[in-house]
Order: sequence, then structure tokens, then C-alpha cells
Amino acid sequence: MYAIVENNEITKLISYPKSIVIGDVRYPAKIFQVWSKSEKEAIGIYEIVFDDSNKKDEKWYINTNQSFDFDGNEVTATYGTATPKAHADTTWSQDDEDAGDLPDDKSVGDVKVEGLKTQLIRTIKQQASGLLAPTDWYVVKASEVSDYSVPTNIATYRASVRTKSNEMETLITNASDTPALETLYTYTTTDGVQSRPLGELPQEVI
Repeated sequence: MYAIVENNEITKLISYPKSIVIGDVRYPAKIFQVWSKSEKEAIGIYEIVFDDSNKKDEKWYINTNQSFDFDGNEVTATYGTATPKAHADTTWSQDDEDAGDLPDDKSVGDVKVEGLKTQLIRTIKQQASGLLAPTDWYVVKASEVSDYSVPTNIATYRASVRTKSNEMETLITNASDTPALETLYTYTTTDGVQSRPLGELPQEVI
């Protein structure tokens, strides 16, 4: 990505090489490939240097738009301070109702915007349900056939999935803020083994 700089001001951003007019001269797109860095800069074309030091994982944060600055013969693109996404639900308030903003199908106290905790817990429940689904038929058969019992290893596995799911949901619920949620999902490696504080749901029947 490039920027056109005129009189020490960025006047245009260029996402991809293309024919451009600078002053009274039209330059072909190929100059972006064949001209040297100094040759392009001599007519005001600067390759943008991206500084992503403030950019954060968009799963957890809302990043600002990039700002572009020309200084010291260099054009840089930087992010401002990222804002953590809300970890808790926001709800419809009495003020919303008084202002006429409360939808007809909602009441004061109902969820207005889901926070990360609600979304993450829903995902855990869906994952646990998906793991249990292949062995559901054992439970159905046991409820319909009087002399049939769910095999011990199946029952143990299903219980372990539910137990771990509940533990994970509790960890998410108890997280104090968005950075704490992010930490739960951050993998680290110890002795060649990757793990995260949240842990993992059991994947196979033993």
C-alpha cells in the first residue's frame, strides 16, 4: 500500500499499483514494480509502513481505524488504543423505555446486547451437545428397553463432558473482565504440550 505525499501532506492512499497522475504527469502502474524506493519517493510516492503494535485480537477487542502520518520521510499507519468488547450483557433500561426506544417485544431488564460471556458459554454448550449427540441413542435405548443399560464407559464419558462443560462455564462466568476472558483462551506451551487455563472438553469415549 502506498501514499501520495505533496507539500509534506498525505493527499491520497493507493491500495494497489495503478496508473496515477502527480502534478501534470501521468505515471504507469509499472513504476511501482520497476522503480526503486528512492525514485518513487522523489515524486512523492511512499510505501506505507504498518505499525500494528496497538492492534489487538478482534475476538476480544474493537480496534480503531488506522491513522496515517508522514514524518521523517516515512509514512506510517498506526492504530489507536483498542477497546475491550463488553464481557457482560447490557440490558434495556427504564431510560430506554422513557425515551421510546424499548422494542414492543422487550421489557426493562431484558438483554439488549449480549456480552462475550453469554456468547462464549453458548459456544461451550453447543460443543458439549455436539460431543454427546453420537451417544444419545444409548440413553434413549436404556429408557425404552427395560433390560438394557448404558455401557459404563459411555456413561462415564457423558458425565465427564457435562462436568467439564460446567467447569468451563463457571470459569467464564467468574472472569472479571475481557482480558481475563482472553487469558482463559490463551494457549501456552510447557514441555512441548499446549494448554489453556479454560481446558478442553473430552473428545473421545475411553
